[in-house]
Amino acid sequence: MVEALSLDNIINSIKLNLEGLVKSISISKGYIEVVVDASHIVEAALKLKSMGYDHVKSITAIDYPKESKIRVVYHASSYINEDLAKTIIGLTADIPRDNPVIDSLSQVWRSVEFQEREVYEFFGVIFREHPDLRPLLVIPELAEKKVLRKDFIVKEESIYEGIPHKY
Repeated sequence: MVEALSLDNIINSIKLNLEGLVKSISISKGYIEVVVDASHIVEAALKLKSMGYDHVKSITAIDYPKESKIRVVYHASSYINEDLAKTIIGLTADIPRDNPVIDSLSQVWRSVEFQEREVYEFFGVIFREHPDLRPLLVIPELAEKKVLRKDFIVKEESIYEGIPHKY
C-alpha cells in the first residue's frame, strides 16, 4: 500500500522542483499558496504540471489598490493522480495595478483559457499570448470599466423608482 502524500511532503517537493522560483510558500485558506515573481509564472506552471498538477480548477484576481497591485491566483490540482487531487496549489503572482500584464498559462493548461478571459474582463488583467483575449460574459463597454476592482462605483438604484406605493 502506498502512503498518501502529506502536506509537508508536497510542500518539500514543490520547494525542490521550483527551486529558485518560489518567493514564498505557505498553507493559506485550505490550499498551498506558492508565490512566484510574475516573470517566472510560466516556468513555475510547467514545473507544477510536470509534477502531476494537470489542470487548473479556477483563477481569481485580488485587487490591492493601496498597494498598487493585483494578485493573480491559479488554483491547480490533478484529475489523474488521486493523492494530488486532494491538494490545491495556489500558484500566485503580483502584478502592477497600473499595468496589469502577465503571461498566459493557456499554453500550459488548456483549462485556463476561459478563466483568464473572465479575469481580463472583470479586473483588466492582460494575459500575454492568450489565444482569444476578449470579454467572455459581459459586453466590451462594461469590461472596460473593470467592474471587480475596488475603485469601481456601483450605481445604486431603487426598485421602487417610478412605482407608486402606499407605504
